[in-house]
Amino acid sequence: MEALSYREHELAFRTQYAELKERSRAAGALLPGTPGSLALRSGTGYGYWYRVFYPVPGKPAEELVCKEGDAAALEVMRSRMAFGEWVSAQVSALRKLGFQVADKATARVLVELHNRQAFEAGLVLTGTLACMAWLNELGAIAVTARTLDIDLARRQLLKLGAPLPFLTTMQATGLPFVAVPGLPSTLPSTSVKLPGVQGLRVDVLAPGRKLGATVNIPELQWSAQAVPHYDYLLDGAEAGAMLAGAHCIPLRLPQAARFVWHKLYSSTQRRGAPEKAAKDRQQALLLGAVLADTDAPAIRHAFKAAPAPMVAPIKPLLKTLYGSLRKHPALEEVLRECLDG
Repeated sequence: MEALSYREHELAFRTQYAELKERSRAAGALLPGTPGSLALRSGTGYGYWYRVFYPVPGKPAEELVCKEGDAAALEVMRSRMAFGEWVSAQVSALRKLGFQVADKATARVLVELHNRQAFEAGLVLTGTLACMAWLNELGAIAVTARTLDIDLARRQLLKLGAPLPFLTTMQATGLPFVAVPGLPSTLPSTSVKLPGVQGLRVDVLAPGRKLGATVNIPELQWSAQAVPHYDYLLDGAEAGAMLAGAHCIPLRLPQAARFVWHKLYSSTQRRGAPEKAAKDRQQALLLGAVLADTDAPAIRHAFKAAPAPMVAPIKPLLKTLYGSLRKHPALEEVLRECLDG
C-alpha cells in the first residue's frame, strides 16, 4: 500500500537534524524572515544600525538594532544573523535529503507564535504539518500530501502571562490575514486566511463533543472549532520542531501514536469528503508503519488510553484494510493485537 511506503534516513542525517533542532531550541527568539544584512543610517546626524531583511517574500523591511558605537548589541545581532544563515543552510540540505519542509508563509506564522511563547504555553501543532514533523522526528522518508492549512490546538487554558490576541498575532506576521466568517454567519470565526483560493488558512481547534461547534478561547481572544476526542489527542503533547521555509521552529506535537489512532477515527467521521478521509487514513497508516518498526509498544499504550467511543468506529474500518496491511506485517500484527485481542 502506498501509504506504508517509507525509507529510513541514514544515521548521519538523523544526527544532523537532531543537532539543528537542539540548537534552534536553545536559540530563544528566532529572527523572522531572512537573516538579512546590516546597514548604518546616519541621516539625522546620529548613526543607527538596522537589520535589512524580508519578513515575507517580496516585502523588504528594516528593524532598528542599536545606536552606532554600541558594539555589544551589534555583535549580538551579528551572531543571531549568522545563526540564521547556518539554519537556512541546514534546512536547505535536509530538504534535498528528503526531510519534510513546509513553505515560507507557514514558517512566518510558526516563528511568530514561537517568539510569542505560544507553544511553550501549551499550543500544539496538529493536522498534516504534525504528520510531516513526526516523519522528520522519526527519521523517515516518505511522500505525503501537502496542505494549505495550519492546524493549532489547545487542550486547556494556555499558560500565558497576558492575553495573546490571535488575529493581531497573525497580522503581525506581515501577511494579509483576514478572519474567515463563521458558518452560519452568527457564529464567531475560528480561522484566518490569506487571500485567494490557494491562500494559507490557520485554524484553531479544541476538544468538544460536537464536531464544528465553537469553543471560546479567552486567552487568545478568539474561538476554536470543536473536535471530538481532541482531549485524548492533545494529552501529553511532546516537544518537537517543524522545518519550514529557512527555519527550524521549536513547538509542541501530539504524541505520534495517539495521532495514529485519532487520525483513523477522524477518517470515519468525514461525511461527504472521501478525499480527506483517505488522507487521514494515509497519514495514520504511514506513521503507524514507522512506529510499528521502531516503537510498537507506543501504539499499544496509546490504544489502551483511547476512549471506547473513539475506538468503536475504527474496528470495522481496519477490517477492510487488513489485506493491504499484510504488506507491512509489523503494523498488521500490532493493530490485530489491539483491535482483535
